[in-house]
Amino acid sequence: MKIIIYGATEVGCLLATEFFEDHDITVIDKEENRTDDFDKLDISFVHGNATDISILKTADIYNSDVFIACTALDEANIVACLTAKKICGIRTICFVSNEEYKNSMEPNKTSDYLDDFFIDYVIWPEELLTQELFRIVTVAHALDVENFADGKARLLEYKVKPGSAIVGKMVKDIGFTKDTIIVGVKREDMLFIPNGLTEINEDDKLIFMGTSHSLDILAGTFFHDKESVKYVAIIGGGKVGYMLAKSLEVLKIKTKIIEKNYERCEELAENLNSTIVLNGDGTDLKLLNEEDIGLCDVVISVTNNDERNLLCSLLAKQIGVKRVIARVSKVLNIPLFEKVGIDIAVSPKTSAINEVKNDIDEADVDILATVEQGEAEVLEITVRNEFDGKMIKDIRFPAPAIIGVIQRRKRVIIPKGDTQLKQKDVLIIFTKADSIEQIKELFKVI
Repeated sequence: MKIIIYGATEVGCLLATEFFEDHDITVIDKEENRTDDFDKLDISFVHGNATDISILKTADIYNSDVFIACTALDEANIVACLTAKKICGIRTICFVSNEEYKNSMEPNKTSDYLDDFFIDYVIWPEELLTQELFRIVTVAHALDVENFADGKARLLEYKVKPGSAIVGKMVKDIGFTKDTIIVGVKREDMLFIPNGLTEINEDDKLIFMGTSHSLDILAGTFFHDKESVKYVAIIGGGKVGYMLAKSLEVLKIKTKIIEKNYERCEELAENLNSTIVLNGDGTDLKLLNEEDIGLCDVVISVTNNDERNLLCSLLAKQIGVKRVIARVSKVLNIPLFEKVGIDIAVSPKTSAINEVKNDIDEADVDILATVEQGEAEVLEITVRNEFDGKMIKDIRFPAPAIIGVIQRRKRVIIPKGDTQLKQKDVLIIFTKADSIEQIKELFKVI
């Protein structure tokens, strides 16, 4: 596939790095924006502005499959996508930072606009980040949460605390809840797929798949005592903070927002119903103590500054908050946040990259989720007739992988070794990122 990326930004570099090995990549931008990271990749670079038709022609737009605009300017991205769409009808993906642009530029069947005045996929990273935060916050103590099969199945990730009853035990002897499967273990810097003889260590991150009900039981049995999150504090009242508070209000979760800007506080107070809005600094330890932030089930720091989010998160940890989540703008900072003790570090850019990966992948295989910053992925693959009637234990995977969920019409099945596959079953498979092509080859989806 030939992909044109407009914007030598961090997002542009992440996209080029993700796709250059399997696709033909061309990046368009001014030469001064080109970094050493781009020079390390086997890609083409066109100097110029992608809103210029002549530049698009130089980038071979007519023979390309996807055009992605991810500069720092929404208007430039929109104009470039509309220009590319107009001259050759190419599939367009546009990054924006404003909700208004997302709502107005995507195709809408009820719109009165001309049919060719649209962008195929408008990505608003802050919206994707908010959705990810909401999933994580609403499941007590989970490091990651992904929903599958219309919410009937899930992926949950938990960290093993010191002194846990499962430390030192082998997987086969623990007796995890029925209809759950442990599909991955992250130990220090290594992620692997366990077997029955794998011994669980302190600080391991365990990744499970199963039915939503069974995973709720698993969580309550092995990883926490509380049934739900009841009290949340959000540091930063920007777009993400506001949207997250709005979503938490629907679930009647008690929420406080701490925001430095007084005018923004007034806007938040006008538009939120039950959320308590505090005008203050999330790095003010006195304020945190006065407002009993240490009693919160979760604290989420989502300002637009990595250093401030790190400091706010560390202070929240210091006053006793058990679960702290931080927004990270620079993707390379995520490991640093986790190493100093922040429970979960999430990036809007990572969420957006995952959406693009899913959008441009082959039609017969879907990437449902990425885990541990892209080290592992969850694939959705439809069973073809050659696997009809075959038991899972008889399938010889060419690389480590686990079928975590089978969706059979409206049923969700958590498989065992003797579970038989049927044609048109939808398999939800967990595997490491470097094994994806081998798994796709096994099921003939390349």
